[in-house]
Amino acid sequence: MASLLNLFKSCRPFTPIGLPSRLRIQFPLRPGKLTQPRRSFTPLSSSSSSSSSHPSTNNGDSSPSAKDLWLHNTMSRKKELFKPKVEGQVGMYVCGVTAYDLSHIGHARVYVTFDVLFRYLKHLGYQVSYVRNFTDVDDKIIARANELGEDPISLSRRFCEEFNRDMEQLQCLDPSVQPRVSDHIPQIIDLINQILDNGYAYEVDGDVYFSVDKSPTYGKLSGRKLEDNRAGERVAVDTRKRHPADFALWKTAKEGEVSWESPWGRGRPGWHIECSAMSAAYLGYSFDIHGGGMDLVFPHHENEIAQSCAACDSSDISYWIHNGFVTVDSEKMSKSLGNFFTIRQVIDLYHPLALRLFLMGTHYRSPINYSDFLLESASERVFYIYQTLHDCESVLGEKDSTFDNGSVPSDTLTSISTFRSEFIASMSDDLLTPVTLAAMSEPLKTINDLIHTRKGKKQPRREESLKALEASVREVLTILGLMPTSYSEVLEQLKEKALKRAGLNEEDVLQRVKERTDARKNKEYERSDEIRKELANVGIALMDSPEGTAWRPAFPLALQEPSTTT
Repeated sequence: MASLLNLFKSCRPFTPIGLPSRLRIQFPLRPGKLTQPRRSFTPLSSSSSSSSSHPSTNNGDSSPSAKDLWLHNTMSRKKELFKPKVEGQVGMYVCGVTAYDLSHIGHARVYVTFDVLFRYLKHLGYQVSYVRNFTDVDDKIIARANELGEDPISLSRRFCEEFNRDMEQLQCLDPSVQPRVSDHIPQIIDLINQILDNGYAYEVDGDVYFSVDKSPTYGKLSGRKLEDNRAGERVAVDTRKRHPADFALWKTAKEGEVSWESPWGRGRPGWHIECSAMSAAYLGYSFDIHGGGMDLVFPHHENEIAQSCAACDSSDISYWIHNGFVTVDSEKMSKSLGNFFTIRQVIDLYHPLALRLFLMGTHYRSPINYSDFLLESASERVFYIYQTLHDCESVLGEKDSTFDNGSVPSDTLTSISTFRSEFIASMSDDLLTPVTLAAMSEPLKTINDLIHTRKGKKQPRREESLKALEASVREVLTILGLMPTSYSEVLEQLKEKALKRAGLNEEDVLQRVKERTDARKNKEYERSDEIRKELANVGIALMDSPEGTAWRPAFPLALQEPSTTT
């Protein structure tokens, strides 16, 4: 154990040098009462929540309170009740992208996952400091910059901006801070010095390596044994290393590479050290949640733990959370394999909210297979959701009438209460978003019945029911990041995307509708059915009514047919 003097030395606080004070995230020294965000409904109390949806605690008490949240911790390999280190406050660090190209939907899954967690923590009333970094110093960035004849830092900044545009499209909230490696070189050098001073690293010809055999708990996150590990970095094994698994904290600069002065000569940081330095700079050595994709468990996060603990004996992260891969034909999607689709490619054909729902339609820890079938299903689902809510809005009109719960029929209140119970139970059980999305079906069906069926139109206090149901669905959509700025606007956008996938424009569809109408007038019913089916094959559904024929996006019949014939 380090002496008290070494402990104070190794745990000296980080201060981001050269960064505006507004970017420095600090928790109060003494937690006080937090102002709770205003909610339009109150989460159910423990007495009304279903204990069966939650794993039991060690003492057998499984009844969750309104703030209970269970998260799967990679370190313990089980779901644990979330308890922040500081009451009412959460520190969360998520490893960001290496910015040298447009991001693919594997990246989208990571950041949609943690955006949902960020939003839900805020909904529960926590004050969240969310840090998500950019890696803008890396071998891949340097290689790409050399290909394009561009400055590596400038190239990376450009792709950081492109990434932020993608996140905005997917309705991911901005983190509290987005630090870049190149802005934190002093903190990285300082951290490496601490590790060296504490005897956990060594220098070889201007390179600094971490000694994994000095870390007795190395492998505790991934479950790997030290003798089974390969070199924990993105470059070939260096024979100068004392152990094959030793990894670089600092690399000597090669000719023409971006580099900085250091006590060991000009060079640049290794891959892993950056996140330890930046998380400590903004959240300290001890914070609540560290997240990222499953591929980061080893070596990246394993090495982060080792080097952070080497710098500070009291380094401690409570929950390690990792999402599953997006796969293509059951193989991980990645740039190195060349089997990836960029976010831009996907949202060129599908609405960003359809992509977000697609990513949330599978539990975040399970793999999700990319396919047109699933994206079409997600697109059809979001159209149904927003069309239902738009119809509800149209019935209610522009008038924003107020009412109290006493004016809402009891059966409607019961339906809303059930929906909210399912929402809280599913989200608090390790973010079971597929269950949450499924729970939305019942209130949406009720809304449609009240709007379109003869029985529903005759229901007493129908408008009060519609308004209450719409408000409950809208709130959940907002928490999930699926709430558009306008129902009518997003419906038009979804129709435009459907036309693009079908290779048509609206004039083409209207012309086919006219042809079909003429065929029906002429009793050419076979031709009429043929036109309907041709459009249905490419995802355009025709709907007849006394007012005429309208069209909407639908799941393409051509994608359905193979599954029905097998």
